[in-house]
Amino acid sequence: MALTNAERQARYRERWQAGESPLRYRRPADRRSRPQQWNDAVQTLLTLQDQYQEWRDALPASLAGSVTAELLEQVCDLDLSDLEAVELPRGFGRDG
Repeated sequence: MALTNAERQARYRERWQAGESPLRYRRPADRRSRPQQWNDAVQTLLTLQDQYQEWRDALPASLAGSVTAELLEQVCDLDLSDLEAVELPRGFGRDG
């Protein structure tokens, strides 16, 4: 059975007085600038590539020619240094 508005409000007050934080249904806004988001994404990719490299290096010899080894090799062979070298626009006339 659905709660009345008064019952819903009473439950809210009880939770608030108990110190419970309200449920958030929306994701908090990302306050980072676009260049910072880009740099963070590139660092994440580099970290993941290092982890895949470690995984490939730890593969047993019996899996050396497997599909998994080939896919790990493809990921490890990607040159992500170009992503680090990208100079992003700052915008609003601050580029010059």
